[in-house]
Amino acid sequence: MLPPPVPDGLLERCTFPPPGTEVTCGCSGGADSTALLVLAVASGCRATAIHVDHGLRDGSAGEARRVEAMARSIGAGFESRSATVELGPNLEERARTARAGALPPDVLLGHTADDQAQTVLWHLMRGAGAHGLAAMSPDRRPILGLRRAETHALCESLGLDVVVDSSNDDPAITRNRIRTELVPLLCDIAARDVVPILCRAASHQRELAVLIDGLAGALDPADARAVAAAAPPVAAAAVRLAWRHETGDPHGPDTAAIARVLGVARGDAVATEVARGWRVERHAGRLAWVRPVG
Repeated sequence: MLPPPVPDGLLERCTFPPPGTEVTCGCSGGADSTALLVLAVASGCRATAIHVDHGLRDGSAGEARRVEAMARSIGAGFESRSATVELGPNLEERARTARAGALPPDVLLGHTADDQAQTVLWHLMRGAGAHGLAAMSPDRRPILGLRRAETHALCESLGLDVVVDSSNDDPAITRNRIRTELVPLLCDIAARDVVPILCRAASHQRELAVLIDGLAGALDPADARAVAAAAPPVAAAAVRLAWRHETGDPHGPDTAAIARVLGVARGDAVATEVARGWRVERHAGRLAWVRPVG
């Protein structure tokens, strides 16, 4: 089967692995993830679409069948997985976490430059530092250099029937308001497209975060005096690195929790709760991470 035709110059702005590489692509059936799969096949990769059904929307099983039909039509494989998400608060975040848990660790994701810009703004609103403002890593995101309008245009040009997620129009979800209200307002105020500017800022912040992590990696994170004496960004990074090493959780504690740990390092307190039941205690100048009970 011949790969699907794509406009000139589109693949050159993607970062797919070499032709012949086996890849999996997270594919909800929306335009972005469908374009990801199309471009993976067009790049010569041996691609398999993985659809995760959360069971949160009526007709989700039918969406899986649509994704399978689309994948087969362009010469890609297909796999369906399920993830259980109970109704309740923070549904969007919990669904995202469940989806990530159901996908393989090396799965490719269909985030675009528009998603990157919105993530920068979302993290800025939450008071993030360099690591948060670096937004999404380009690793496993080969179409991060493309715009959402381009993914939609590609699917339309190929006559692909994409899934439309009605929750993307829900104004109760902050990310939706950033996309539909804040980004257009910023473009209007700046009299220019701010998405490339925000993506460039994320790239600069990522370079800074790499530098900070390098300095933090040279510290002994259990040495309370060394951590307390380090520059604040480096000390905070040391705490985040220690968290990942001790807990295995890639999602670090929030700024307030890091500040509490640094207070223990300075001697302001002998112990503190960090997150998810974990504690940090100071004994004879050493910081010890204490596992949750049970």
